[in-house]
Amino acid sequence: MSKVSGMNHAPKGKPDSVVGKGEFTVAAIGLDHGHIYGMANGCVEAGAVIKWVFDKDPEKMAAFKEKHPEAQIAESKQAIYDDEDVDMVLSAAVASERSTIGNESMRAGKHYFADKTAFTTIEQLDESKRVVKETGKRFFVYFGERLHVESAVYAGQLIEEGVIGDVIQVTGFGPHRLNKENRPDWFFEKDKYGGILCDIGSHQIEQFLHYTSNTEAEVVHSKVANYSNPDKPGLEDYGDATLVGGNGATFYFKVDWFTPDGLSTWGDGRTFITGTKGTIELRKYVDVAKEESGNHLYLVTEEGEEHYDLNGKVGYPFFGEMILDCLNGTEKAMTQDHIFKAQELALLAERDAIQLQPKL
Repeated sequence: MSKVSGMNHAPKGKPDSVVGKGEFTVAAIGLDHGHIYGMANGCVEAGAVIKWVFDKDPEKMAAFKEKHPEAQIAESKQAIYDDEDVDMVLSAAVASERSTIGNESMRAGKHYFADKTAFTTIEQLDESKRVVKETGKRFFVYFGERLHVESAVYAGQLIEEGVIGDVIQVTGFGPHRLNKENRPDWFFEKDKYGGILCDIGSHQIEQFLHYTSNTEAEVVHSKVANYSNPDKPGLEDYGDATLVGGNGATFYFKVDWFTPDGLSTWGDGRTFITGTKGTIELRKYVDVAKEESGNHLYLVTEEGEEHYDLNGKVGYPFFGEMILDCLNGTEKAMTQDHIFKAQELALLAERDAIQLQPKL
């Protein structure tokens, strides 16, 4: 795990194959974001074989092949699309290009797994919805702040078991370290990364829908700003939003690029969940000034207080469930409607956000 940059955060879990060798084959197209390594790790640990990799940058392909030597260098995207052995395409291309690669992949008979955000416009989302219906293929999105965090996975299990009753409120904090000098140019162009609420805000909204079992929600209020990066006018370094779910549960989250250099990791991501019978707090990546490790869960119920250190104890079931969903036509990992709703709400929060004009 990279403690310096969330862009290179690539969790590794224990192998937990759900298929035999060669029963599920994947390929990677577009390596612009380091999340591709977390996505690939999760698929391989669940039993997938990586057959191909393609990117316009030979250095990126060489770096990927060093991590996954079984992957062959493809000459083009089309070479991957034409290979009938490939069951799924993974992509962490420039955000504005991800849905196009997904549409091409699905029309070529492949399932698709994109890094978040998979869409930067409502029009892109609508087109991919049509392609899913046309092809019958699945379009998955890597919401890593829940799917690849053991404390977040365990929180979902506790909620499903009714330990804290009905969830009535969720608060999410998603700070990230900017590392401005190491970011690619596209990261600072809003039409390419989508805006802060569309991008890292999509993690937060997906968690709200999941923890509250909502299929519908409304963005009540949102705002964005560039507080501290006038040299990068396309960057939004702060954003927040308030949502209300169809069942009445509420949600507030904030995301920003202001992680101090003194923090031992790239961001102090936290989630607070209030239920009718208890509360959960997640300290995902660090327990500030106490433990540099992450995956801490604090539970309070009528029975008392508990602290769980969940490193290496829960695993990442999403990846195996995703593979089996593709093979069996099920929706255990995550429904297609849930994925598209999380992305739609992030796009709406971004589109309708108040554009703050700081005078600090």
